[in-house]
This record gives sequence, C-alpha cells and structure tokens, in this order.
Amino acid sequence: MNNPSISPATEGDVSILNQLVNSAYRGDSSRRGWTTEADLLGGIRTDDESLKAMLDNPLATILTYRMADQLLGCVYLEKKGDSLYLGMLTVSPDAQAGGIGKQLMAAAEEMARDWQCRTITMTVIPQRTELVAWYERRGYSATGETKPFPMDDPRFGMPKVPLSFIVLEKSVS
Repeated sequence: MNNPSISPATEGDVSILNQLVNSAYRGDSSRRGWTTEADLLGGIRTDDESLKAMLDNPLATILTYRMADQLLGCVYLEKKGDSLYLGMLTVSPDAQAGGIGKQLMAAAEEMARDWQCRTITMTVIPQRTELVAWYERRGYSATGETKPFPMDDPRFGMPKVPLSFIVLEKSVS
C-alpha cells in the first residue's frame, strides 16, 4: 500500500505511537525535524500508559497517518463541549515538510465538523515561535488565554526553562 491513509489508532498502535511521538519531540532524533522541544524539555513526551488512557477516552481519538504501512504521523483529538481540542500533532522527523501535518490538520477539521464542533483549540508553548507561526498560517489565532505548564510531572517532560502554554483557536463552523 503506497497511498497514504488516515485512520483512528487502536490499542495495538500504542507502542509505535509512543516511539513516533517521542522521536519527534525529544532527544537527538527530534533534532532532525523542526518540531523538536529538546532544548526546552528533557525526558519523554508521552508513554504507553498515557496513550492507552487517550484511546480509552470515549470523547477522543488519535488519528494516524500511514504510508506503505509505516506510521509517519498522528494527532490527538478530544471533543470538549462544542470545541475540539487538538494536541500531540506529530510527524516523523524524517518526513517533516512533506505535507503530512497539513493533511492531519485537514482531517481534524473534518472531524470537528462531523462532531458538530464550532472551534478547534490547542495549547502551544509560546517559545515555539516557528510552530505558533505555522498554526497561524492555517487560520489559528491566540485567544489571549494562558495555562500553566505542569512543572513537576515527568509524564510531560522536565522543563529546562520556565514554561507555560498559550491557547490557539480556529473557527470551523
């Protein structure tokens, strides 16, 4: 199968999702792509237990992007009232800048409309200026709301500098 496919993850995908997400966000492998957080955070980005909990949430899904049976990307989506929360958008460092992120974002917007959501929201570390700009080019804008970063929870990584989140939002209705 050489055509790309986007489909919901299953529990059987947990291990490979864990490898993909951590390779794109943390450690030396993440430095091959432009989405690395390695200079801001140490430790891991996620683990099998957290991914299983995401998949067990009846209001959530993780969409996967595969080509030739290889997992190259994913995105976490959770319905929260009339909004869809988007998180953990991930593309393999070796496949970045090839349009996979754009395709996953388009699938997320389609899912938001299917779930009758009015908006998509996300939280982003503001120091990730290139990432914030990427989302802004796709129609997202800062709401002015900020949220604290979990500073002593190793499940999210260990901050190397003081961190917080900004909230970005896009209307999809």
